[in-house]
Amino acid sequence: MVSLWRAARRSITTIDDYVQAMQYGGNTYTFPQVGTQQTMPGVAKERLPADFAGYAMQAATNGVLFACLAVRQDVFSAVRFQWQRLNNGRPSELFGTTDLRPLEEPWTGGTTQDLLVRMIQDADLAGNSYWTGDPENGDLVRMRPDWVEIVLEPRMMRGGRLGWRRLGYIYTEPDGEPVALLPDEVAHFAPRADPLATFRGMSWMTPISREVRGDNLMSAHKQAYLENRGTPNVIVKFDREVKPDALDKFKARMEAEHRGPENAGKTLYLGGGADVTIVGSNFQELDFARVQGAGETRIAAAAGVPPVIVGLSEGLAAATYSNYSQARRRFADGTIHPLWQNAAGTLRRLVRPTGKAASGAVRLWYDPRDVPFLREDRKDAAEISFRQAQTIRALVDAGYTPASVQRAVDAEDWSLLEHTGLFSVQLQPPGTQAPALPAPNASSDEE
Repeated sequence: MVSLWRAARRSITTIDDYVQAMQYGGNTYTFPQVGTQQTMPGVAKERLPADFAGYAMQAATNGVLFACLAVRQDVFSAVRFQWQRLNNGRPSELFGTTDLRPLEEPWTGGTTQDLLVRMIQDADLAGNSYWTGDPENGDLVRMRPDWVEIVLEPRMMRGGRLGWRRLGYIYTEPDGEPVALLPDEVAHFAPRADPLATFRGMSWMTPISREVRGDNLMSAHKQAYLENRGTPNVIVKFDREVKPDALDKFKARMEAEHRGPENAGKTLYLGGGADVTIVGSNFQELDFARVQGAGETRIAAAAGVPPVIVGLSEGLAAATYSNYSQARRRFADGTIHPLWQNAAGTLRRLVRPTGKAASGAVRLWYDPRDVPFLREDRKDAAEISFRQAQTIRALVDAGYTPASVQRAVDAEDWSLLEHTGLFSVQLQPPGTQAPALPAPNASSDEE
């Protein structure tokens, strides 16, 4: 039984703690124990390092971040799950059985899309998504990621410690009792590994936390500028007769009333002895759109979504149909397909094939054939299949055995081809002649 006692040791529970753990004095350092909290001798826990509630608020209040999250959710949730047979280690046919019902209706009134939306939402905001099954009701249960702890123990080998071994999970709601779960009872979806932890994932929002804050400040500055009929940045000059004490008081008062994005654009009133020099007078001179657009692009890059897919200005400025097609392919192949593969491998802990479906090598996989976003990929797949069919026909006509041709095309290995010793379309032995045609019907001649 794992003790729930917590030692009074520094924990990493916010993004500021995370950054401070990696940087000091302008330099970056790595710590072998960062991200692992000791509880009692021989037992440790990994907790969520990011501020889950803070990230959720950012996603709800930042337009660029919300758009990236929405695109990822819409495409990721459009897939469905199937069983897939493995033929000699190679993926083969997809098929469905009633064993997939927990994924098709994860809870009363729920759908596969509802399940996947929650999975990618938790993974995007917290880097982790935890699910377990309720054997009494047959439902899948989501565990809020910031209420989950991964319980570890040292892995001992040759008299020393060699990393950590996962003992299980502990889920604790703020006003509830802790619930302990074994590793095979939890589907842990963590597509982006945290470099400072062993099993925990990391949100892709972590590296761009400052970019999001900067974008929020730009939006606040723009709003304040427009509300106050903005005036530009200024330089204030004073006469030589102005004493240092008076200068300091004026500076303190001016910064209190005019510093920060919420004070942008306020009208400035000056007394005698002060002269104002204008630095910038409008958004064009500030190059506002370019600065804000660059921040938006970095946010989209961290999300793995090309800017043109999201509809950001920098992406649309250079967008053509060809560019959009390439961006869609990049998003599908580089971001969505790996997420689907990871999700299928994660959810296999919660479903098992039975009966004939369990015979042979079978795995849980995803079926993207009905995803509208990938319809152009289906056209490309059909073209590839057509070319493969032509290759198979040509090789069989050249005298290779059909079974070896199929293996060679599937494996893309021509050394697997086996020849029959027959040539030409008729596949006759060398030197033989074609059989004689039958004689005309004699009865027809007599008529």
